[in-house]
Amino acid sequence: MGEYVKNKKKIHGLLRYGLLGFFVVMGITGCGRGTMKEPVTVTIWHVYGGQAESPLNDMIAQFNETVGKEENIQVQVGSVTNTNTIHESVLSSAFDDPGAEELPDMFVSYPKTVLAMPDDSVLVDYRDYFSEEELDRFIPAFLTEGQINDRQLILPVAKSTEVMFVNKTAFDRYAKDSGASLSDLETWEGVFRLAEDYTKWTDEQTPDIEGDGKPFFVHDYHFNYFQVGVESLGESFFTKDGTGLAFGPAFERVWEPYADAALQGGIWLQGGYATEPLRTGDAIVSVASSASVLYYSDTVTYADNTTEKVDIISMPCPVFEDGEKLVMQRGAGICTVKSTPEREKACMTFLKWLTDAQRNVEFVTQLGYMPVTQESFETYLPDAVARLQNPMYQSLYQAFQQTQEQYTFYTAPQYDAYLDLETRFEEQVRQKLQIARRSLLKSPEQPREELIRATLESFKRDYQP
Repeated sequence: MGEYVKNKKKIHGLLRYGLLGFFVVMGITGCGRGTMKEPVTVTIWHVYGGQAESPLNDMIAQFNETVGKEENIQVQVGSVTNTNTIHESVLSSAFDDPGAEELPDMFVSYPKTVLAMPDDSVLVDYRDYFSEEELDRFIPAFLTEGQINDRQLILPVAKSTEVMFVNKTAFDRYAKDSGASLSDLETWEGVFRLAEDYTKWTDEQTPDIEGDGKPFFVHDYHFNYFQVGVESLGESFFTKDGTGLAFGPAFERVWEPYADAALQGGIWLQGGYATEPLRTGDAIVSVASSASVLYYSDTVTYADNTTEKVDIISMPCPVFEDGEKLVMQRGAGICTVKSTPEREKACMTFLKWLTDAQRNVEFVTQLGYMPVTQESFETYLPDAVARLQNPMYQSLYQAFQQTQEQYTFYTAPQYDAYLDLETRFEEQVRQKLQIARRSLLKSPEQPREELIRATLESFKRDYQP
């Protein structure tokens, strides 16, 4: 199957670019009129903003009017959507599904997308176009994530990481009564202690309504919490062959406080993005991709349609008290599809322009992302942060700088089963903890420790394929 797809792609490429070359030549020489060649136009699918308003679209327009005009290159935006949609669209195109669009010259991608493609040889190895010196300018962990099958198939252009978002207005109200401090949020142990206490505290605010305590904390990806948590404690999260999870002692260590807080109502267990419960006041602390800042506002709208102005601040991701300062890197990169030397070089010209240290900072600070080179962080980001007018963005980039200085960026392994492991984990961990939570509410006299242990064993048993 792989060889068939590979040969089919080669035929399609020859037809596509052979015909294109014919028409370009005809445009140059036809009817004896002039020798000006047509611009090389390359296409891109990306996720940075909306179709109408997009910082990357603005950068592309800037490129087209400057370097692009000088080099006879035009970058054309084919689609602006989200990573899930691009993931599905790329795979549909790669497998030649009926009605699928042809792959663009460039597309935003996570490693999971490339790993799921039938043939990644259709993608450019950036080491063929970037010198060793040029690649050395990037943050090493950001490059490593895009190295697949010993090739640099994904180039970082804007990265995110996991950070903690706090509704400081609501937190301050709680802290005034409880003595809680923002410093408690620096460790997972502190987060879960507050989560249990906050649920009780909110329940006490309405003594006439029993059992209406609110969750304190929501995590965007439970899988990331467990994966990074286990690895930070010096234990492998995955089995050696990458087909399952190890479920060692560190996993149990990471499970216990999380499950305990969840059973007592301190953790949001419903689906969806972590931004939503903070926007509605159903939780006041989250860990999510730093790019989530785009979806927060300074207003919370409660269930009764009342609103409140709030301050949203950012902090580095919590760590276990005796664990390594490890944090999941987030954010996709860009893949380039093999075509002709002219089109590939055009893509490289644009990508080198976009990842220039100063320009990259200009780009990412419009989106809530991190720049991708060391020079960007050290030379240009501090001044850019100082010029930011939005306090929420100022706080985010201060958290970025602390993270870059103090943490190691974790690179998830490139297992074929990774996406399946992640999907099943997200579904089952919520389900198991929700069942345990309802069980405790129904029979509050049962020992929580026993219920936590039983829930873990049930999860381990049912999770394995």
